[in-house]
Amino acid sequence: MTIAHPQPIRIGVQIAPQHVDYPAIRRTAAQLEEAGVDIIFNWDHFLPISGDERGKHFECWTVLAAWAEQTSRVQLGPLVTAISFRNPDLVADMARTVDHISDGRLVLGIGAGAMERDFAEYGYEFGTPGSRVGTLAEALPRIERRFAALNPPPVRKIPVLIGGGGEQKTLRLVAKHADIWHWFSSGEEFARKKQVLHQRCAEIGRDPGEIELSAGVGGDPGETGSALLEQGVTTFTLEVHGPDFDLSAVRNWVAWRDRLGS
Repeated sequence: MTIAHPQPIRIGVQIAPQHVDYPAIRRTAAQLEEAGVDIIFNWDHFLPISGDERGKHFECWTVLAAWAEQTSRVQLGPLVTAISFRNPDLVADMARTVDHISDGRLVLGIGAGAMERDFAEYGYEFGTPGSRVGTLAEALPRIERRFAALNPPPVRKIPVLIGGGGEQKTLRLVAKHADIWHWFSSGEEFARKKQVLHQRCAEIGRDPGEIELSAGVGGDPGETGSALLEQGVTTFTLEVHGPDFDLSAVRNWVAWRDRLGS
């Protein structure tokens, strides 16, 4: 049975840029595009987030620029870039540039940052959860203004994805600024966070249907995917790790997406 949704159902894959040489990352990005994935993401960390803390690792935005040149169809972006690591106007300029390199395929995933090791390693002030979200709140309008001022402007209105589920602050920012909201897990917690997001949208008079829902997933798409689909999620993102980058689960989710559209 075909299920109607306001947004197309999309499969995203986050390629973990850790514990692997770059040729394997390049090859995996090509394989994912060929497999029919809709979006490829990386992450914005400076060190591995699992395994050997001093293992191999690659920087977020330079990898995105390489993917923008390498690929031709798939959308791409960070899941998510930490706003404290770069001046917000610079983030807008970087995003605009990658958007042009990719002919309008960038998704700007953005968040407050959460891993203290990253901040300490590169000399950024970690602060508190509240201060980091405050930095994000100040940055989002600056990014929007810089997009409008850049010459040339972005190829399209770059979709802004905000990751995180803080109910008092982050979801207010999602309601005000985001085109896509991403929560990093599924299940009952997702349903509760979604309800809070609807409340935040009501407070400012925004239609929550304007915000695409995205979730990190795993397991059987027939179970996990179908349950999230009932919650209105339309972008489903898996994570793959090297050095082997097993894509069998990804192919299962792509096949599930295609069956829903048949």
